[in-house]
Amino acid sequence: MTNIQRITPVQAKEILDVETGALLIDVRTKMEYTFVGHPIGALHIPIQESPAWETLDNFIDNVTQATGKNVPLVLMCRSGVRSMKAAEILAQAGFQNLYNMEEGFEGDKDDNKHRSTTGGWRFHKLPWEQG
Repeated sequence: MTNIQRITPVQAKEILDVETGALLIDVRTKMEYTFVGHPIGALHIPIQESPAWETLDNFIDNVTQATGKNVPLVLMCRSGVRSMKAAEILAQAGFQNLYNMEEGFEGDKDDNKHRSTTGGWRFHKLPWEQG
């Protein structure tokens, strides 16, 4: 099986800036992508949507159509869990050069149950937008 590299948001940004053709895929839901925000330039290809929360049947096809199998792909979600699932699914489908962004866009909750205060793309002040 393909080795999925675990990286931080800062490392993800470096890979996206340096590796030719590298793409960032945001696998969160449409609601999260639109209303919580997303990294500038991220491709939105959800792995799940509500209300079923099951892996979408067309996930692999959507990624294949958008990227091809040999492009370096950085996968991200809210905290790194769904994106790892996505990376594992893509690895099984023959994709190479996979990275999982461990802290995700918002990171884990802090002691006050708030996100984006201890980790994540936004916490590291990397470029993002809403809408």
